Amino acid sequence: MALTWRAAVLMAAGVIPALLWPSAGTVVAWALLVVVVCGVDIALAASPRRVEVQRFVPQSVRLGELATSELVVRNVAGRRLRGVVRDAWPPSAGAGEGSAAGGPGRHTVDLPHEEAIRLTTPLRPMRRGDRLAGGVTVRTLGPLGIAGRQHTLPVPGRLRVLPEFASRKHLPSRMARLRELDGRAAVQVRGEGTEFDSLREYVVGDDVRSIDWRATARRGDVVVRTWRPERDRRVLIVLDTGRTSAARVGAVGSQIGAPRVDASIEAALLLSALAGRAGDRVELVAYDRAVRARVQGAAGPRLMPAMAEALSVVGPVLLETDWPGVVGQVRERMSQRALVVLLTSLDPAAVENGLLAVVDQLTRDHQVVVASVADEEVAGMAVGRGSSSEVYDAAAAARGGLERTAATTMLRRYGAEVIEALPDDLAPRLADTYLALKAAGRL
Repeated sequence: MALTWRAAVLMAAGVIPALLWPSAGTVVAWALLVVVVCGVDIALAASPRRVEVQRFVPQSVRLGELATSELVVRNVAGRRLRGVVRDAWPPSAGAGEGSAAGGPGRHTVDLPHEEAIRLTTPLRPMRRGDRLAGGVTVRTLGPLGIAGRQHTLPVPGRLRVLPEFASRKHLPSRMARLRELDGRAAVQVRGEGTEFDSLREYVVGDDVRSIDWRATARRGDVVVRTWRPERDRRVLIVLDTGRTSAARVGAVGSQIGAPRVDASIEAALLLSALAGRAGDRVELVAYDRAVRARVQGAAGPRLMPAMAEALSVVGPVLLETDWPGVVGQVRERMSQRALVVLLTSLDPAAVENGLLAVVDQLTRDHQVVVASVADEEVAGMAVGRGSSSEVYDAAAAARGGLERTAATTMLRRYGAEVIEALPDDLAPRLADTYLALKAAGRL
């Protein structure tokens, strides 16, 4: 049973007869009258159990983009259906306002027997992962609109929210640089990880070590070899989903920042897109003490959809990362030299207790890059001098900065490239490091 505001008004109207005939019998009689009217209205309302509902939801949507949940409601109750239909979604799905009933996902309906209507609820998700729809609640009202019936129908629905991939705006500029390195532009490079491309005439400024003396003797003109970075290299991205990845960074004022793992995911997506376009084989492992996501064997146009699908459900786990297990994961997948990117935190305790030993082992066989997200709030604390508490905060931030610098120095001594950047800068910085390694022939 469901009562509307009209039932309350009808009950309140009993004040008038109670004032005219002040007695307990008057109050009881009026209450019985209201109950009878409500009972009649409920009896004349259409049965919400005899309503057919189908839900249509897109398979996936990127974080922050608009999607729609469509309900097809068909009235087979035998009576005219007047009432409200609520399409229930969790708050993180960002369900929009309904048409006339007000509130998220609420729709006013007036549907004759054997007719159907399509109801649309806009969704703008605020979190990655699977957003599961709740039941569809149908509330039918009688002809007087005083009371009615209500029932929730189980109509399953799932919307997978993929990562936003806001860092894709940096891809065109990095692709232009990649085309230069790949030999489709005028720039050619030479290094340990480059392969022969073609011959051309010598121009002033060319490296004399690139002169091909045999070809020079045959042609009579000085010619040089051009080189391009080797393709089909192996790139393994290891995303740390342990305790430190849950820390929120990028807070501004009263706004709560996003978890550190979100910025790491953006960096992983940009690097995957760039390396995939470069012809390298990209794999990903999200790991703490167990494998939370894995992408392998995907290439070409299948790579980025596979990455987005796998990373959509990755979240931080409040456990310490098993760093020896990370080494095992890398060795299990990489038998030849590869670029291993560790997206983790440069927390000094984590570096000393686990990450340093891991980097020492991995740099013997692979090129290692350690990428970490810096906290803008901590950087702001370091310049505060307005009060005694701000001075203490600044001292703590400066001390933390010195410890992270020391940890970075130790990692670099073992041969790793280290990147620490703000959330919006981490992805392009990692892409630039990849291109620099490729240009130097270190992949």
